Parts: sequence; C-alpha cells; structure tokens
Amino acid sequence: MKKVISLALAVSLLITTVVLTGCGGAGKGGKSVVIYQNKVEIGEQLAAFAKAYEEETGVQVTVKTSGGDSPYAENLKAEFQSDRQPDIFVIEGMGGYNTWKSKLAPYGDDEWINLTSLGFKADGKVYGFPVAVEAWGMAYNKKMLEKAGIDPSTLTSQAAYKAAFEKIDSMKDDLGIDSVVAMAAGPDMRWVTGLHNFNGYLSAGLPYGDTTVLDKLNNGEADMDRLTQYADWVELLFKYADKKVLLTGNYDSQVGQFATQKAVFVHQGNWIDPWLMEHGVDFEMGFAPHASVHGEHNAIFIGAPSYYVINNESKNQEEARAFLNYMATNPKGHEYMVKEAKMIPAFTNVKLIPEAPLSADVSSWVAKENAAYTWLQNDMPDGFGMGTIAPLYESYAKGDIDKAEFIKQLATKIDDIK
Repeated sequence: MKKVISLALAVSLLITTVVLTGCGGAGKGGKSVVIYQNKVEIGEQLAAFAKAYEEETGVQVTVKTSGGDSPYAENLKAEFQSDRQPDIFVIEGMGGYNTWKSKLAPYGDDEWINLTSLGFKADGKVYGFPVAVEAWGMAYNKKMLEKAGIDPSTLTSQAAYKAAFEKIDSMKDDLGIDSVVAMAAGPDMRWVTGLHNFNGYLSAGLPYGDTTVLDKLNNGEADMDRLTQYADWVELLFKYADKKVLLTGNYDSQVGQFATQKAVFVHQGNWIDPWLMEHGVDFEMGFAPHASVHGEHNAIFIGAPSYYVINNESKNQEEARAFLNYMATNPKGHEYMVKEAKMIPAFTNVKLIPEAPLSADVSSWVAKENAAYTWLQNDMPDGFGMGTIAPLYESYAKGDIDKAEFIKQLATKIDDIK
C-alpha cells in the first residue's frame, strides 16, 4: 500500500455558490479564477482559503459548489452550455475523463506532480490534481461495540458481520439504538449504493490496482458467482438498517442516525468528518472492512477519487494552475487541506496529521501493507452507477424485487453495456 499511495461525492440537497469579491473587482490584472467543485462539505472551507489566497496574491478566486443529492455532473454540463464556464472543475476517474477530455488541458511542469503518485493520468499526460485521499469502510462506534462485546478487528467476513449484527440487534434496547447500521438506498443517496457499495463488487478482496472485474463489466460481462456473493452483503446491510432511513433518508438523516448514536455502524467514508465535527460529535470511531464478497477482508477502500482539472478554453489557465500549486506546496495550503477541510492530502510534502476521527483512522490503514482496495466505481461507463443500477437497490430495499431478481437485473444491466 505504501508503494501505491505515496503518503495516501459529496452530499447535500442544495447547490451552494460562494463568490469571493475583492477590492479590485476581478482581482490582480483583472484575473478571476472560477472553481466548480462537488464537495458540499468543504465548500465554505475552500472559499475561505481562496479568499486568503486572494488577499495574499491579488488574484480573485470564486468557488462554486454543487454536490451530493444535487447532480454535479448535470449542473456542470449546464455551466459549460452557458457563459459560466469554470477555469477549474472536478472529474472522477476515467469515466469523468472520457466525458470531458475534449475540454481538458494537461498539466506540465507543475511542482505538485512530483509530490504525489495519485495524479490522474491518461494518454501519457497528467490531467488531474488529486483533491484528497479518501476512504470508506464500515464506520463504527467503538464504545457501542465494546458494550456489545464485539471486537471490531474480528469483522473481516460476512459470517462475522452476520453474527455481530444479530447480537447487536438483540441488544437494541440496552444500546438505545434504532437500527444496527445507518444505510440509505433511496433516490437521494444513489451514490452510496450504485457507486460506493457496488465498488465492493468491483474490487473487494482483489490486489490493489486489479481491474479484472471492472474490465469484464466494461465489456458487458458479469461474474455471476461474485455477483451472488455481493448480493448477500447487500441483503445483510438492508436487513439491519432502519427502514425509514433506508428507503427515504438523505445524507443528513443517514449520517445523523450514526452521529446521534442511534445506529452502531454507518455506510460512509472519512468525508463525513467535517459534518461530524460541525455537529459536535466526539465519540470514538473507526473503520472495519466491507465484507462485500465471501472470504476474509483486511482492507478498506482507499484512493484519490476526484481531481481538479483545467478547462482548456480558460483564459486564466496560468492563474488556475498557480492556485493549485500553491495549495499543494505552501504550508497555508496544507493547513487548509488538513486542519480546515479535514482531508488527507495526497502529497508527500504534507506533514500535518489529521485530527478528525475517521481521517485519523484512515491514516492508520494507509500505513499498513496491503490494507487498501481500489476505488473503481468512477471507471464504469458514465452514469452506470447512479443512473442505471442504483434504482435496482431502491427496488430491492422496498421489496419490489427479491434477491434473486436483484442479481438477475444487475447482470442484465451489465450485459447491456456490450
């Protein structure tokens, strides 16, 4: 893992736009860099950093945010169809690159490139600045597991989770919980099911960087044995979730159930740290692996899932690149990424240690050998995760289809890729 990662979506019902204005109107020399990004949870922090950058350099930076329940991809396309094209925007993996490659300018001799192994590359060129290292597993409440007599280090298989879930469910009154796991599969949370959860089918149990299952999917071929094992995991999560949160919950209600200690586990990643800290959540927590398929699992999903890219039609490309380089190389940029945005930077020169609980736990996973599974959900065909298969999870959660039909329809959707 240390060799792969050189250290190491987003979520609300609204579109937030923060426009920073300076004394010079458009900033130094009339230059104004516009960033269109998809992480609602860091929108205010990024805007504050951009304002400080403007005060130091005279270059105005405008931060626009659209993410989570509000469809970033669709809103970004609308920006490009208008006269509001951003100078910097975000793509997520090869799927995003294939959608936007005609609009992308490659980076050149930017200093940050030599400080990370996680820059997005295509056709021999670097196109993407890694926003952060992110990870997810089954986030858990440490004290609740202790009270239930469950050691989180034993949660490495579907059988172990099944036994733990059954035990916790039998102790709901003692623990004061509504459900074992905070899980959401409704229309507002399709990225949780169709992207993050489905990524378990794509990479769980495989060596880091192994794209065997993904390659089959992109050729329209389903691994039926693996798909069946994966459906067992989905069934387990749905069975022990609060039905209201599962069927109709949004980001706040799902994370909030965990935050208020009404669920022992939550299916989310370290990107929820800012939300937890903002709401004063301070109990001990950590990540256990997802047992997405059969067998033993001793890794969580770790990667740099999103990247800042440069609009090749921008008149402010030099200023845009300078801003990103400043973020990666200047101590103030490090302070923003780690202390303010609560992220894990992808750059080797950053020495700050995250204080946020889940990010700190991710850092411990990053330090282990072979403790990561790959993020591959963004390398599926554009729209396949959220648009094509996520509705199947909703149907399964509602009981409109059973597990056998869920497997059959997933396989059919994969076959349709041919």
